[in-house]
Amino acid sequence: MSDKDETRLKLLEMIEQKTARIGIIGLGYVGLPLALHFGKKGFHVIGFDLDSRKIDKILHTDAKQFDVTIDFSRLKEADCILICVPTPLSDKMEPDLSYLIETTETIAGNLRTGQLIVLESTTYPGTTEEMLLPRLESHDMKVGEDFFLAFSPEREDPGNKEFTATNIPKVVGGVTTSCLEVATAIYNAITRTVPVSSTQAAELTKLLENTFRSVNIALVNELKILAHKMGIDLFEVINAASTKPFGYTPFYPGPGLGGHCIPIDPFYLAWKAKEYDFSTRFIQLAGEINVSMPYYVIEKTVEALNKNRKSINGSNILILGIAYKKDIDDDRESPGYAIMKILLEKGADLKYNDPWIPKLHTTRKYNFQMDSTPITPDLLEKMDAVIIVTDHSDYDYAEIVKHSNLVIDTRNATKGIKGATEKIVMA
Repeated sequence: MSDKDETRLKLLEMIEQKTARIGIIGLGYVGLPLALHFGKKGFHVIGFDLDSRKIDKILHTDAKQFDVTIDFSRLKEADCILICVPTPLSDKMEPDLSYLIETTETIAGNLRTGQLIVLESTTYPGTTEEMLLPRLESHDMKVGEDFFLAFSPEREDPGNKEFTATNIPKVVGGVTTSCLEVATAIYNAITRTVPVSSTQAAELTKLLENTFRSVNIALVNELKILAHKMGIDLFEVINAASTKPFGYTPFYPGPGLGGHCIPIDPFYLAWKAKEYDFSTRFIQLAGEINVSMPYYVIEKTVEALNKNRKSINGSNILILGIAYKKDIDDDRESPGYAIMKILLEKGADLKYNDPWIPKLHTTRKYNFQMDSTPITPDLLEKMDAVIIVTDHSDYDYAEIVKHSNLVIDTRNATKGIKGATEKIVMA
């Protein structure tokens, strides 16, 4: 038996016996649930993160078999290292892989024989082999023999209680067949895997999933504007179309896209396509439509205020919901921030309420320094307009409509609700 076979077989045996130590870099909405799932399956997990406050919070929980640290020299202790770090866009809408590069170089400095490295962060096709591989092999370590490298995209859906890392199939692509075998083995320990032929195929799979959603959401957002001009209730149309048992998947319009994936990932693919002298016109157009939706919300707000003989400059406006979707505390890329920015620039006096986000976070683009204002009948009556950005289940929409002077509903949350007088504008 060759040394390379011995290294592979030893790691496979450790995975099967659950003695392999799992290192997870990045304890956010992807890495933390993953760590907990591996821990529940009997693996010893070491979580790595640069945020000491996050580490302190986790240390005060009762997570069994879950060790957390800011000491990245402990990467040597891990047999399988899963990378779950942010891959945002720059201000120029280009991939910002600075976190990933820094993480890879840290791993390379601590790499030892017999380790598996898996990238989970969403990125453009080719990243694993073009960016990670050269940095890891530069230490006289050969992929597929001394260490193993793969890509397996995260498929988390924050707030979704039906699907988690334990029942969502895991797409896996390896640099070599040995890499694929080892990476598939570790994920088979918690869920079902879907092996593909290469890391590039796995990387493109993730981008296809999110581009599919981006394009279809853009389609219904554009149709919403048209339907509004035609006096047609688009939600009624979508519900009717949904009765077709084949060939149709329902998507719903809103104030714009949010979350880490859908507003960002298609632009990774569009950026990479330029390397091949190819213009992804469909993707670019969908992005433009989705980015424009907050401006459409403002346009309808201005029109509605004008009917009430109000100017947006000086109007009291309440934003309901800043999370990017209902019943979660995730505000990344929320269209609510763009709406708030435009309103403030136009001179509105702004308040917000979100039962999931009591204080607005400082983001890469925004720093509002605002606290959530409790909803009361008195507050609603003082507002010139209430804009429903996120349709949280906690909201009593009947009471909101009853006490508000004007409701701009971007989510169809108040459908069928009547106030003392009809005061609902479907944006």
